[in-house]
Amino acid sequence: MSSRSSNPGGASRMRRRALLGTVVLPVLVVLAGLAAYLTRDGGEPSKLAAQHASSASLTSSAASPSGSPSPSARAHALPVPPNTHDPVVFGKAAAAALWSYDTRAYSQRKLLAALHGWLTTETKYADPASVDAVVPSPVLWREMAANGQFATATVNEGHFPDSFAQALQANPGTITQAYVYAVTISGKQSIAWKGSHAGGAENRVTTLAVQCRPSRPCALAGVMPSVAP
Repeated sequence: MSSRSSNPGGASRMRRRALLGTVVLPVLVVLAGLAAYLTRDGGEPSKLAAQHASSASLTSSAASPSGSPSPSARAHALPVPPNTHDPVVFGKAAAAALWSYDTRAYSQRKLLAALHGWLTTETKYADPASVDAVVPSPVLWREMAANGQFATATVNEGHFPDSFAQALQANPGTITQAYVYAVTISGKQSIAWKGSHAGGAENRVTTLAVQCRPSRPCALAGVMPSVAP
């Protein structure tokens, strides 16, 4: 237990986990970032919040009409983050990347390295451990690779959680320098392996923390420990 307090790296990871994993900070930091995003053009916060809350799903659907992941998230290719300033569009692409893998094409280590490339360079907000937890362990990866297992993802919908939109309307003046948003994504993961073209599929839903500063494209902050509807 004493080693925890004497290890600066461990303490730093704990602080990042606390930032993304508690109930209070996502409301204060993520929601406040949403307020900054909606008001960056000088519009009236309360009106913009109401419009965005009702149209978030339409915006994300228009960006990906078929609901399918971007080519960068398909099997055989390591995932590459999109160049976008829209947190919902980025969240959909990130979810597709996190739900996809191909043990036939690359190693578990290479997939982790690629996914870490989606993370924000601001270490204060980046939580690589939450991303690592979504990827199969090295031992499991070797077992899956022996069977040629791979997974593809279909993203159906993405939106800002209702609780965040409602809190924003109640506190339209909330602003932060973090520019971090909570985005909930739903979809399906399909898994196949050697000798089984049909494989299996199951529904997926996750809430991601996405950082979108006005001066640069969006980046992933981390995977939230629980889903915000």
